[in-house]
Amino acid sequence: MNGATNLSGSLGIKVIRGFNARQYRVRNWIRLGFWLGWLQVQIARSLNKLFGIGILTSQLSAVLTSRNGAKHNLGVLSYRVVTNNGVGYIVDAFQNLVELENMKYHGCGTGGTAEAAADSALVTESTTALNPDSTRATGTTTESASNAYQTVGTLTFDANAAVTEHGLFSQAATGGGVLFDRSLFTAINVVSGDSIQFTYTVTFTAGG
Repeated sequence: MNGATNLSGSLGIKVIRGFNARQYRVRNWIRLGFWLGWLQVQIARSLNKLFGIGILTSQLSAVLTSRNGAKHNLGVLSYRVVTNNGVGYIVDAFQNLVELENMKYHGCGTGGTAEAAADSALVTESTTALNPDSTRATGTTTESASNAYQTVGTLTFDANAAVTEHGLFSQAATGGGVLFDRSLFTAINVVSGDSIQFTYTVTFTAGG
């Protein structure tokens, strides 16, 4: 039999991006900064129980949603740190100079400097990596307990970023507003289409 058979075709390789939330939590929890924050909270709670000292503590957790829809619970990211300006904002609200309910806007960034009470902004706040650009997430607000204020906000990305810091602010536009709390954590690597849902809780424990 005379003749020839011509075969043709193509081979494609699809790379599926994976994220291991358990490994991330371990990497974040072994940070010195995480344990310092956790320890400060435990000491404050002990002082409250032993001596009736009123305290204020905070906590930040997050869920990463990949662009394919997969959700990854990252757990508690940080227990630090309410700022001097944040405390001042509460005092101003008592005088009706500002509206405390405006403290609900979630920003993020890529800075690596440790948190400090004197912080007035994120070190390197994300702007063009966000979708929409230069706009912090407007958080929903609730009471997670009778003495705890909680706000949940979701930031969506349209560019790659290594997110390492979060801030709770009094306005939606980046580059301004009062920073109530700044948190540092192990980098969350995001790509276009990913989103991070941040849950921030500040708890006021009475003394007496």
